[in-house]
Amino acid sequence: MNQGHTLSHDEAFVDPRSAGHTPDPLPADAARLAGVHDTVREGARIGLVVGASTWLWVALVDLIVRQPFHTFDLLGGIPAFTVVHLLLTVAYGIAIVSVVHGAVRVPSLIYGLGFGILFLEIAFAFLTVMLASTSLGDLAWLRIFVGSLIGASIALRLVAQRHPLTIMLRLADEES
Repeated sequence: MNQGHTLSHDEAFVDPRSAGHTPDPLPADAARLAGVHDTVREGARIGLVVGASTWLWVALVDLIVRQPFHTFDLLGGIPAFTVVHLLLTVAYGIAIVSVVHGAVRVPSLIYGLGFGILFLEIAFAFLTVMLASTSLGDLAWLRIFVGSLIGASIALRLVAQRHPLTIMLRLADEES
């Protein structure tokens, strides 16, 4: 069990200066955990960036292989695909940020983020196998699976800009 200072909900999400009190000092390496965070806004922003990036990736691959919007047409058409894709990536972003914010209170939750992303990437691999047997062929791996890896990388990078994930992993190790 971690014998050091654990962050309370108030310390992790409220700027101490605006709360009118001074909490115990945070460990130097965990100071970035403090501050105001809006899970929905932050997650939606990440989801929209990931959604737009992966949408552009698929469109670019389709364009390079001289099959403009072929993938979108196979997956329901451009408007339907775009709406569903953005809704799913916004939900993805909110879920990631929710887990990270929860890990401030229960550090071992950060492991859930890793397992969740791994599980999702395995699901994308299965989806890619299924789509490769359709008219997407072998390019399904480039269009779908590589796109999902790009999306996960962007999401983790954006989360890491506001949240010290390596510090959170170390705190989770100390907790166990």
